[in-house]
Amino acid sequence: MKHEVIALVSLALSFVPPLLSRNFRDWVILLVLAYLLAPSILAKILRVPLSDLGLKKPRGFKLTLILLGFAFVLSFIGLAFPEMKSYYPRFQYSSVVEFIGYELVFGIIMLAHEALFRGFILFPLARRNKILAILAQDIPYTLLHIGKPSIEVPYAFLAGIVFAIIDLKEESIAPSFIVHWLGSAFFDVLCAFT
Repeated sequence: MKHEVIALVSLALSFVPPLLSRNFRDWVILLVLAYLLAPSILAKILRVPLSDLGLKKPRGFKLTLILLGFAFVLSFIGLAFPEMKSYYPRFQYSSVVEFIGYELVFGIIMLAHEALFRGFILFPLARRNKILAILAQDIPYTLLHIGKPSIEVPYAFLAGIVFAIIDLKEESIAPSFIVHWLGSAFFDVLCAFT
């Protein structure tokens, strides 16, 4: 029951940053607090090891590398959509150093998202029902993509399912974090410099 409490609280927390943040800095702070720290503290209080929640080294990296290659191919396809190219990168920069700095911040953002959706929601619920767990984490994850370029909503839905399946297979959120962050950074580079 402790695992399910973490999942339910995390589901509720998934809506906090988009509802309360007013600017980029607030959004990042709220993501770290609501998506990473609060569920981690709750897990500690309930004495649920973070490793039970997918926060550990994966069993392997083969699937991660395959999925990363697929993400890079999809990035080139994404360039064909003008709304994607005009939306990304989501930050203003004046130098390569500043660009890299923002990508590192987005790494923290991606880690927070993967920890919440694939870690604190997916893993506890998958102990009872994997299909229901995949849907439970994927629906709020997909909803957060509304307001971005329209192609992202169905893409986020499919990516959320694929990420969940691979993370469950590898028993870690590391695959989805690596693919989400590096795939996003690669697309930002393509959009910024093409």
